[in-house]
Amino acid sequence: MNLITVSAIAFVRDDGRVLTVRKRGTSRWMLPGGKPEPGERAIDTAVREVREELGVDILPEELELLGAFDSHAANEADHALRATVFLSRRTVDPVVQAEIDDLRWVDPADPDDAEAPLNRDIVFPLLTRRV
Repeated sequence: MNLITVSAIAFVRDDGRVLTVRKRGTSRWMLPGGKPEPGERAIDTAVREVREELGVDILPEELELLGAFDSHAANEADHALRATVFLSRRTVDPVVQAEIDDLRWVDPADPDDAEAPLNRDIVFPLLTRRV
């Protein structure tokens, strides 16, 4: 099984909802983020990806490490996923761009089946326990 490595940010609003995005040509919702460039640190990947995908400028020192998790890739069959996830409670105004097709704010306590396994099975339960 192939392994995909990504970094992502869980943006959590004051009302507890979490920002998820859907990439063009896919059906699953995931946290904003993406794959690292050679030699890039996980936190720098997350910052770069949200700037490219959503026009959100955030500084590494504004992020809290939520953890590194193993899951199944949402949109690539037969691929495992290793995700380093950071948390931000900063108010952001994301704008869909690059390969992102849509975005939504979801209640982590009530995810639907379109959420990526990483969100539904790992990140959302962690976030609902932290509130």
